[in-house]
Amino acid sequence: MYENVLILGSGPNAVEARNWKKNLFDAVVCINNAWKIRPDWDFHIYPDDFPAEAMPQQHTAKQQLIDETQFVPAQNRYGGFVYAGGTMAYTTAYWVLDALRPKKIFFMGCDMHYPKDKPTHFYGTGTPDPLRKDITLTSLEASSARFYCLAYQHGCMAYNLSDGPSRLLFERATIDTSGEHFLDLPLQTSPQAEKMHDILREEDRLGYLVENGRYWESDIKFDELALRKLDSAWLDASPFDFKLEAPK
Repeated sequence: MYENVLILGSGPNAVEARNWKKNLFDAVVCINNAWKIRPDWDFHIYPDDFPAEAMPQQHTAKQQLIDETQFVPAQNRYGGFVYAGGTMAYTTAYWVLDALRPKKIFFMGCDMHYPKDKPTHFYGTGTPDPLRKDITLTSLEASSARFYCLAYQHGCMAYNLSDGPSRLLFERATIDTSGEHFLDLPLQTSPQAEKMHDILREEDRLGYLVENGRYWESDIKFDELALRKLDSAWLDASPFDFKLEAPK
C-alpha cells in the first residue's frame, strides 16, 4: 500500500530532497539522472534513449528499473502520450498512478522551468526536453491539469514541493527544514466530473492513442488545433485559474 510517493526530477532545487527523511514517503521515484540525488530511491524510470553510462551502475535487489516496457502500457491506460504530454515528468506521473496507486503524489525538481542565466538542472545545464517542439506539448500547464483531474478521479492528490517558478499547476506543499514533517498540505478541490466525461469522450473520438507509444512514427495526422481545444477544456475542468495564450 502506497500512501505518499515522491517523484524526483532533475531541476536545480531537487537537491533539497537529500535531507528529507525517507519515512515521509512510501516510495521515491527518480527520473533519469535524479537517482544520483539520494541512494535510497525505490524506482528509477528512464526513456529508451537514456545513456547507458548515466544509469545506476549498482542497485539493490529492492530497487527497480522502469523502462518503456512498463511505462508505455501504463500511459496507454490513461489515454496515451499524445493526450498526456510526451515528457518524462508526466510519463512518470501516470506510471506511478497506474502501478503504485498512491493516495498522494509529491513532485520535486519537476518544474520544467529553464532560466537562461542559471543552471537548468541540479548537475548544471541540460537539454530542456519539455520545451522541444512536439505535438504532445502544446501546453505543459494543461498537461498538469489533465493529470490532476484523472489522479483526483482515482483517489490520488497531486502536490508540488517546489517553491520556485513551475509549469505544474498543483497546489504547493512544504516540508520543514529538518526534513521530518510536512508543514502544509492544502485541501484539494475536485475537478468537474461532467466536463471530464465530455473531454475523455472527445479524446476517444479523435483516436490519438498510439499503442507502442512512438507517436512521432505514427501515420496519424494529429490536429494541433483539436489538441489545443483539449488543453483549454482540461484547464476549464480543473480548479486552476490558468488561461492559455493565443497561438502565435
